[in-house]
Amino acid sequence: MACQERLPTSFRAKIEQPLPQEVFNKMAMYDIDQYAPIMMRFFKEENIAEIWKQNRSGVFVLVISYNICKWSGQLGPKYREGDFQAPEGFYTIQANQMNPYSKYYLSFNIGFPNLYDRIHGRTGSYIMVHGACSSVGCYSMNDRNMAQIYAFARDAFRGGQKEFQLHAFPFRMTDANMQRHHANPHYKFWKMLKEGYDFFEINRKPPRISVYDKRYIFDHFTNKASVAVAL
Repeated sequence: MACQERLPTSFRAKIEQPLPQEVFNKMAMYDIDQYAPIMMRFFKEENIAEIWKQNRSGVFVLVISYNICKWSGQLGPKYREGDFQAPEGFYTIQANQMNPYSKYYLSFNIGFPNLYDRIHGRTGSYIMVHGACSSVGCYSMNDRNMAQIYAFARDAFRGGQKEFQLHAFPFRMTDANMQRHHANPHYKFWKMLKEGYDFFEINRKPPRISVYDKRYIFDHFTNKASVAVAL
């Protein structure tokens, strides 16, 4: 983002697209500043990407949901390079992971493998959220929606957010859905993801996420100004 002024005019125009007026109207309704911190949640089974922003009282509010155009593989985590699986878990995106030069319109790297993935021997690289509605292991949006997702991240970074969380789930982790998938071989892993899902559902604030004894741990931030993943 620091080199933004050096981008060719065509790239600058692409990454500077404003959010739609209806999005600004909703943010005003919920007392949300344009440059406030964000977080994202992706749900494979529902094909939904959610964008949440922090309001002036510190609570995160769902601003908009987008259809995921394509994601690769089946329900379940990514294990190895070349398995064409879109990851599941908790990821951190910083400004240097944003890519205005993407051949898939616009993109950002989600940061797979994170610490949890590496501890479990999971491999892969260049796992993106991108446009162009095509996927070989990524989460792909249509270009219009990708431009808006990129704009949310752009504005949050300009507002001072150092990194934001992306929570990638196989489905909405409700008790009913967990029961429906009880026999799935990934159920134990999903029970752990549900702890992070429930934390956010209850608190409406991203948890502080760390890894201990080969599992995710979720806790409150002691510094309310900090919104990050310790991965």
